[in-house]
This record gives sequence, structure tokens and C-alpha cells, in this order.
Amino acid sequence: MRQRVDDVRARVAQNMPRIRADLERLVRIPSVSADGYDPQHVRASADATAEILSRAGVRGVRLLELDGAHPAVFGEIPGPPGAPTILLYAHHDVQPPGDEDGWHSPPFEPTERDGRLYGRGTCDDKSGVMVHVAAILAHGGTPPVGVKVIVEGEEETGSEHLHEFLARYGPDLTADALVLADSSNWRLGVPALTTSLRGVVDCVVEVRTLDHAVHSGVYGGPVADALTALARLLATLHDDRGNVAIPGLTPAPPKDLDLSEADYRTDAGVLDGVELIGEGSITERLWTRPAISILGVDAPTLQHASNQLVPVARAKVSMRIPPGIDATKALDALTAHLESNAPWGAHVTVSRGSTGEPFEVRADRPMHDAVRRAFRDAWDHDPVDIGMGGSIPLVKAFADAYPDTALLLTGVEDPDGRAHGENESLHLGEFERACVAEALLLTYAKDAVEATIAVV
Repeated sequence: MRQRVDDVRARVAQNMPRIRADLERLVRIPSVSADGYDPQHVRASADATAEILSRAGVRGVRLLELDGAHPAVFGEIPGPPGAPTILLYAHHDVQPPGDEDGWHSPPFEPTERDGRLYGRGTCDDKSGVMVHVAAILAHGGTPPVGVKVIVEGEEETGSEHLHEFLARYGPDLTADALVLADSSNWRLGVPALTTSLRGVVDCVVEVRTLDHAVHSGVYGGPVADALTALARLLATLHDDRGNVAIPGLTPAPPKDLDLSEADYRTDAGVLDGVELIGEGSITERLWTRPAISILGVDAPTLQHASNQLVPVARAKVSMRIPPGIDATKALDALTAHLESNAPWGAHVTVSRGSTGEPFEVRADRPMHDAVRRAFRDAWDHDPVDIGMGGSIPLVKAFADAYPDTALLLTGVEDPDGRAHGENESLHLGEFERACVAEALLLTYAKDAVEATIAVV
């Protein structure tokens, strides 16, 4: 048995130069799927992903298209008779780079420093694409199970066409297990299986107090400018302890695993003296309680500020919701709160955004035993079950469409990966271990099915 693990390690290590080169190729493509960015870059990323999968031995690779949507990539390798089929998921689109002055190296030029590869998409989620490729290559392009690969092109914009996508292409995605390589490990050296995901809803709130800008000296005092009123409104989203102040959002049951405040402060880069907000353990606040963030504000910049009362201001509000809360009802509650807390009679308009459902994974099937075994052998460390504060809308939609499919949420991120932030990076040692784990999983999945059949 140990020899089998060592053989997989050796094959992955032999292929790592190729895997690394293809990962860097993908990272150089600025495949930002958000509005306002060139969609041709996302298409170029899809084309490059398709070519990489084809070279790895995936058959029938093609782009899956919908009107108005960014392309996904699909291909498959039929398995031996009686073998299970594993669907491997990742996404090739990325977040905007953010403040490029905050990067220590160009965001779309992969750069290695101290064992980490820096660049937008290195950990979220182009490394997920390459983990799948590495697992297939470790088996010489002919794994012992059937393999399907789906690489989404608009995960970072909330998978807004997901339901249309599943309606058209869902029959192609049937499988015994779905591996979503878009999550995180607990710490460096400690692998993790994600068993719950928070959902996400968002909206844009507009506050208007004047029909036009006026001189702040001549008219200031009796009426609030819109930016002050907006700040006052946004402050009502939390109570004095920092808990989300919207009624009806019930927390999910807490998990056994916890994180120390010191580790959290280090991982998140919390400044000295800044207090943490909310109540409950750190992991409760991260995984099983709602959280609200203000993602952006439309108002005059400092450069363009003048002595005037600002007539209108807007903010994008994002709310993460724990398992057990319906996303549409959560967005209803957020909207109602904003509309009913207009300060000083300000005119408040809420434009509803996207919704992504939270999800609790049933993680007690033979396939989950197989992935935990693969983690243990790849890392030489027992895995842990974790929650994920982030959201993957595909998970709930896929589980509803295919309730008998085992969901295996894996990933290569770690607490210092800084996904979505400046200086996003991938720990190259963890990346190689993740490749080994998925290659082993393709073998252990076959073992799991054979053991189940033998018991029956």
C-alpha cells in the first residue's frame, strides 16, 4: 500500500515542471469575469484551459456556452466497466486585481518568493484546474475511474447563469462524486474537507437627500448630505457588539473545531488595537453566523471633493448567510432593513443583486472516507472537517439536481493565500500535496465502490 502512495508521489513530482508551467500560463491571462473587464480574456482563459486538458488526455474537450455568459470548459475520460465516475470542478475566472500598487509583483505575472507563487488566480482557482490535470497525468491519462471535468467561467460573479447552465448541460455532469477544488486547508501541513458553506446575497443601496449639489457653506447645517446619511444607515446593520442586526437570521449549529484569536488576527492581518466584532467563537463567526461587509461606495473621491453637499451616495452591501437560511428570504430581510431605517427621512432605494445558497454537506459516505484517506496519505497528517465562510453557488444547485452525488469540497488555499486580495499566492508545497491527494482519490474512489459492492 505504501508503495502505491510513493509511486503516485513520484509521478506527480516528475510532472510538476509541466504543471507549474501551465499554471503560470493560466495566471498570465487576466480572466476577470466582472462587468467592465474585457470578456475576451475570459474566453482566452477558457481556450487555454481546454488545450491543457486535451493535452492531459481528456477527451471531447469543448466550451459550454450560453448567451451572455462566460464560457465553461468540459471534457471527460470514460472509465472501465463498473467503475464510478468522478466529476472534477474548478473555475478559470478570477477577481479583479484590486489596488495594483498594493501588489509586490505584477498581479498577472506569476512570481515565486519564499516557496509561494504570487499572482491573481494562483490559489483561487487556477491551481484547482491544475490539480485536476496533475491527478489525470499521474495516471498516464487513463485513471482507474471515469472522470469528467467542468471548469466554470463565472464563479467569481456568483455563477449568475448557473440555473440556465444546469438546465442545458446538466445531463453531461452526472457522476457518483463531485470534487470541488475551490476550498481551503486548515493550516499549512493540515489538510481539510469542507463540510459547510455560507451563502451570499448582495445589493446596492442608494441614499438621496437633495435633488442637486449645493454649496456646503451656504446650505450646510439644516440638511444632511447623502454621504453622511448613507454612513448613518450602514451603521444600523450591526449592533454595538458588532453582531449583524437584521432580525430573523438564525445561526447554524457550531462546529467542534475552533481557531484562536491570535491565529485569526495573524491570518487576517488585523492591526494592533483593532477589536474583533460579534459574539461566539471565531469559527462560529466565520462559518455559522451571518456577516455583513460594505464592498464599495460611490461618492466623490478626495481628489474630486469640493465644498458642496453631496446629493446622492451609494454602497454595495454583501451579506454571508449560514446553512439553514434561504438566500432569497435573507435578501428580503436585508432590503427591508435598509428601507425601514432611512435616517432623517432620506430617500433610500435598494437594487437587489445576486443570491447564492448556503449548504451543509453530508460527509459520511464511502467517497468521503476515500478522500480523507487520500488526504492522510498525501500529507502524512489526519485531515479535519471545516466550514467555509465563502460561497460556491454551484454546490447547492448541483446537490439539488443530483442528490445522490457525493460532494467532496477540497482545495489548495491556506490561511496566507489572500484569495481576492492583493498578493494572492499559492504555497507550492501544499499544491503538490493536493495534486498527490487527488491522484490517490481517483484510485481510492474505485476501492470505495468495490468495497460497498462487496458488503452488499
